[in-house]
Amino acid sequence: MDAGGGVNPDTIAARFRDLGGVELLAWFDDARGRLIAAFRELDPSARVPWFGPAMSAASSLTARIMETWAHAQDIYDTVGAIHEPSTRLRHVAHIGVGARAFSYAAHGRPASSVPVRVELMAPDGSTWAWGPEDAPQRITGPALDFALLITQRRHRDDLALEVVGEAAQEWVEIGQAFAGEAGTGRAPLGTEGVR
Repeated sequence: MDAGGGVNPDTIAARFRDLGGVELLAWFDDARGRLIAAFRELDPSARVPWFGPAMSAASSLTARIMETWAHAQDIYDTVGAIHEPSTRLRHVAHIGVGARAFSYAAHGRPASSVPVRVELMAPDGSTWAWGPEDAPQRITGPALDFALLITQRRHRDDLALEVVGEAAQEWVEIGQAFAGEAGTGRAPLGTEGVR
């Protein structure tokens, strides 16, 4: 905790940076167990604080899944390994859809009230969908690609997403599933300055 009662990731990293692999895994396992125990005691609809706006306990836990997946993707990318998609991506997509209004707020823009239909092909071949079925504004494609976009792990030009309509286009340009300041996103693959 920092002086204001918050969590400072850099302080935590400094505190545990000297742990060996086995010790670090044990620490992660213990922290995970304590997190699960704490959330089991909460009403899923109870509001809990976070770095962004307060959210329900259920959404907060979903956000932890999204963050873990996104940071794991960073590690996979760093070592050049394939991060096999699973149906757990639904959590990432769900919180990404739910964070649409927050994405606008993070960029200092008024939220769009234009409905957007999101239809994603899940890793198991099923379809996940959010928004009105008859909405003309749409984002469709692989769930993995939407997850990579909404966590800002890939530039939209590098993804197989079909984006139809001005409101949908605007959303994919500013979308972020994570709290905090507006992210800068990624440069398209193969361009100078790729991060």
